[in-house]
Amino acid sequence: MKFFECYWKPNCWKETRRFIFIRTHEPKQRKGPLQLNLFAPYEYGYQFKVILTNATLSARKLLALHNGRGAQEAIFAELKSQTQMDYIPCGSRAANQTWLLSAVMAHNLNRELQMSVEEPARCTTEQRAPWWSFVRLGTRRMRLIQRAGRLTAPKGRLTRTLSANPDVQAELLHYLRVVA
Repeated sequence: MKFFECYWKPNCWKETRRFIFIRTHEPKQRKGPLQLNLFAPYEYGYQFKVILTNATLSARKLLALHNGRGAQEAIFAELKSQTQMDYIPCGSRAANQTWLLSAVMAHNLNRELQMSVEEPARCTTEQRAPWWSFVRLGTRRMRLIQRAGRLTAPKGRLTRTLSANPDVQAELLHYLRVVA
């Protein structure tokens, strides 16, 4: 990795900012058909990045932080795919705001549930990865909520009855025990 930094301010900005220009020598992705040879050599090329920052980290640590943004982007991808945040359900602003808030609350409740019942799996890293290894909301929904069952009324009280599954039972009881 080679880098240099520069402090610069365009005429329309009020303050000078720190720019870090980084060049790394990395293998290039092969495009097109591959021949069935025993050996396919890597082709290397340069990758360039410019990071604008107000952080006082070294260039190497700043690059690790920048490359670790995948965790944040994974949150947005999960929100779009699992809570349909890429969907506009209604024509009114209030209804769409309610949809957005309920999607974010479902996502946050899933994360909060996991953080309250599990110990962190990691420590702080340069990439700032989350401490917990989160289970995606879709997995949680398929495992605990979207299960075959029937509504029964033992002792006159409406109850959802699920088929016997010791793993799901243990998980649900674990959550109830810790939250209680």
